Amino acid sequence: MRKRVCWIIPTLDRGGAEKQLVMLANRLDPDEFDATLIALTRTGPLESELDTQRTRLIVLGKKSKWDPGALVRLTRQLRSLRPDIVHTWLFAANAYGRVAATWAGVPCILASERSVDPWKTAWHLAIDKCLARFTRGITTNSQGVVEFYHSKGISRKLFEVIPNGLPPRDPRLDISREEAFGRLGIDPERRLILSIGRLWPQKNYKDLIWSAEMLRVLRGDVSYAILGEGPQRQRLEEYRDNVRAASEVHLVGHRDDALSLLPHADLLWNGSLYEGQSNTILEAMQAGVPVIASDIPGNRELVRDGETGILFPVGEVDRLMRLSNQLLQDQAMRERLIEAARNYVLHEHDAQKMVDRHANYYRWMLKS
Repeated sequence: MRKRVCWIIPTLDRGGAEKQLVMLANRLDPDEFDATLIALTRTGPLESELDTQRTRLIVLGKKSKWDPGALVRLTRQLRSLRPDIVHTWLFAANAYGRVAATWAGVPCILASERSVDPWKTAWHLAIDKCLARFTRGITTNSQGVVEFYHSKGISRKLFEVIPNGLPPRDPRLDISREEAFGRLGIDPERRLILSIGRLWPQKNYKDLIWSAEMLRVLRGDVSYAILGEGPQRQRLEEYRDNVRAASEVHLVGHRDDALSLLPHADLLWNGSLYEGQSNTILEAMQAGVPVIASDIPGNRELVRDGETGILFPVGEVDRLMRLSNQLLQDQAMRERLIEAARNYVLHEHDAQKMVDRHANYYRWMLKS
């Protein structure tokens, strides 16, 4: 008899957790697992990538942060589905899903924490600690996440680290350098630095913009583009203009073609204040783009300083500028980092390995 697994996640927007879950759903063996995915609030762009022949999709329609009706509907849905495992992802789904699964009598309740979350208030953390008592295990992608939650009172023993996975790069994404730079409106003779991610304080883009302007002044041939959208866009545009960096710092918004543009970057910058495990860093490594990233726990697990990329201390914009200039000048160092990073992603972050680790974890949880 197939094992019934039900995943719950807030939306199917294009976030890192959502991408990993859709990849898991599309690759988990349908002969062994009968899978359902519940979008707690609404669907999103990743619905088009979900193979609904393998995984049934249910959209619950939660209307607000506190929606008792959604909790009742979710409980009824779980009683109807009768899953062997409920596996919730991200805070809202972790909260609603674990309560509903407990009320529905689900035998194995799992959660997933995907990032270090300093934004969580005492109230959020109280909910997490309370629901941990009804949770058999918590998956995550990073040891840094484990240490963060352990410091907040949740036992390390609950956690299972399953690193993010990447599928092989699709050759249909490939475009020429001229096409890539034309789409960005940047002269292809310039050196291009990219960052990809939501325009949000966590990403620390102000420091990156200032470092890009210093690098432009130093070298004269560098353009910096940020691919992403978010609530900080206006503030970042104003800051860019105030430091007179508008000529070569481009906030280009969300791009569906980001993976096509990425291989044509000379560097990828990640300046995050906190992370879980960055899909963008992995994608850059796979695409042969050297990575310079902030020295924080999540990044530190991917970027082995001087081996698969370069780390810089958070806030040290002059250090980021100097390291970037050095790497743009040193072709031998670039090639060494690129080769090591590609091999690392291939052997440690293969998509099927991520799926197999989840499948083994589910089997183990059902036996224990």
